[in-house]
Amino acid sequence: MIKRENYLSQIRPFINQTELVKVIVGIRRSGKSVMLELIKQELTEMGISKDNMISINFEDMAYSNLITAKALNDYLEKRITSIKGRTYIFLDEIQEVDGWEKCVNALRVSSDADIYITGSNSKMLAGEYATYLSGRYVQFMIYPFSFSEYCDARRENNDNASTNEYFNEYIKYGGLPFLSIVPLDETAKMQYLKDIYASVVIKDVIKRNKLRDVDLLERIIAYAAENIGHTFSANSIASYLKNERRTIAVDTIINYLNACEKAFLFYKISRMNLVGKEILKINEKYYIADHGLRQALYGNNQRDIELVLENIVCLELLRHGYKVSVGQIGTKEIDFVCEKSGKRFYVQVCYLLATDKTIEREFNVYDSVKDHYPKYVLSMDEFDMSRNGIIHKNIRDFLLHFPE
Repeated sequence: MIKRENYLSQIRPFINQTELVKVIVGIRRSGKSVMLELIKQELTEMGISKDNMISINFEDMAYSNLITAKALNDYLEKRITSIKGRTYIFLDEIQEVDGWEKCVNALRVSSDADIYITGSNSKMLAGEYATYLSGRYVQFMIYPFSFSEYCDARRENNDNASTNEYFNEYIKYGGLPFLSIVPLDETAKMQYLKDIYASVVIKDVIKRNKLRDVDLLERIIAYAAENIGHTFSANSIASYLKNERRTIAVDTIINYLNACEKAFLFYKISRMNLVGKEILKINEKYYIADHGLRQALYGNNQRDIELVLENIVCLELLRHGYKVSVGQIGTKEIDFVCEKSGKRFYVQVCYLLATDKTIEREFNVYDSVKDHYPKYVLSMDEFDMSRNGIIHKNIRDFLLHFPE
């Protein structure tokens, strides 16, 4: 089991802070359940007995009788009364319980319990749900394996392939943890990815948002997956669908895209005008939560290598807690503007700096950016091509040695 220190270091300060519910969210099969196991491991190392821990996975049929707030509350209160000292409660895929937020808040108030919950849809803490836990929870986003975690997982399983071989696999199959741990052939890997995609779409997008037009949803997802890293709008999708003889209202397309975001299938990155510092509300970019799903859905990750590399870098920036925007300055565009705790840096991503024209394009985009924040150009080139204070890095090296 890979110890995902990037996330544990965020969660650790809140262990035993009973006034706050710890909420762990992310796309299905990204490793949320394993995070609960890692937290339990931390507690055990602190001397907490496993007898003080209550764990429920609501996708397990053994707990199918606990899918209402009252049933869950009655069950947990009964269990808590038999425990001496503080109780540690772990509720996995809590969104399966109707009215879960009432039960969790009641337990937080009435018992000495340290509560951890996971969910696969951001809607679970939106709107009316948030009123019960407003200001009383802290949220942690879990992403599929980074490239560094993927390498660690492969090596833990005594796989001695080279870093280059790992990266080629990572580009094609993505970072869903199961695929780096269990040896499968290509057909089985693709089937697994297709099944995860179907599960996300059916359970977390269609069912959770009560969407009716499944064909429309699949067309919108296919368009977004094909165009990761390209700016587009709902109007662009409407025009594309019109060419396929389907006339769909722009508001409907926006609602379907929002449902995909809530299920953590896509992340929307807004554009920032670097001169006026305002966020532009049109033509955002979308990046898929795991590029392995794109391979299963659309194929061609290796053909569209530049887009996939950009997706990989974007998710890495999000993993490290950066607010990420697309930088707009005049007619030029900087792939990523990254901000956190008063720090900022810029990133350009390309496949290879193979021609003078490409070199000029990737480096000269920074000509109009007059501040002194770090500026990066990332590519698969092995040689350092840094110039004029702009740092060039190999993408694998950037991912394995992230600049904090």
